[in-house]
Amino acid sequence: MLPATSKLCAAISYRHLRNMTGLRRQAAVAISQELSRLASRSPGPSTWIHQVRRRSSLLSSRLEEKPFSEMEMSYIKQGEEALQKSLRILEDQDDWKTETVAGNGDKVLSKVLPDVGKVFRLEVVVDQPLDTVYGELVDNMEQMGDWNPNVKEVRILEKIGKDTVITHEKAAAPPGNLVGPRDFVSVRCSKRRGSTCVLAGMSTTYGAMPEQEGFIRAENGPTCMVLRPLAGSPSRTRLTWLLSIDLKGWLPKTIINQVLSQTQVDFAKHLRQRLARPVPA
Repeated sequence: MLPATSKLCAAISYRHLRNMTGLRRQAAVAISQELSRLASRSPGPSTWIHQVRRRSSLLSSRLEEKPFSEMEMSYIKQGEEALQKSLRILEDQDDWKTETVAGNGDKVLSKVLPDVGKVFRLEVVVDQPLDTVYGELVDNMEQMGDWNPNVKEVRILEKIGKDTVITHEKAAAPPGNLVGPRDFVSVRCSKRRGSTCVLAGMSTTYGAMPEQEGFIRAENGPTCMVLRPLAGSPSRTRLTWLLSIDLKGWLPKTIINQVLSQTQVDFAKHLRQRLARPVPA
């Protein structure tokens, strides 16, 4: 079906490309190229990854919107790149090693990738429907510092279209201040397709947010969270969090690995507590 769709999109868009200028024409070409690339890939991804890839071609939903500047287009492409890289990492089920298994079944796995370094993968089930979890992580993103002790602040610096945002995050210093204050500037891309949601991101540069005094500018990505209804129990949500961070500075790897895996376990605990709070009348 995908090769046929690619040909159809190419045929339809050809008549209009001559009437497009600037970024709209570039976006149309990018969509056609992305569909062709996906069509030529060998099969094998799991169902939910295939669903996101099949429906999430580059900039496919943006031709109807106002043209973006070259800088905005660059951020959109970075977000899409983070999403695609993250899905490729999660798609590969080989060589994951168990880091932590909590008593409630929460699990942290890890593997080392040649071009990325060590990545961590959290697998949990949350006793809340997907819409509730998605709303907390996306719509209420800037409130994360209110309930996650590992986060001091999340601030949206710029929104680009309906799927992409630039954020500035300040990490809270862990007990004992072993790591020290870090901050991140990230581009984030959220895609919701059918019953699967992917929230992806990676570090970026943003002129209005240079390095801050008292913080070490760390880097993250590709990273993502995948939300899916639990099979057989749609009122519960399976959450997979791929974490890849370079904390910078002079830190022993043993400390970094311990901090990152514990950060994921703590996140799941605090997210459940947040979602279980009474809803204001």
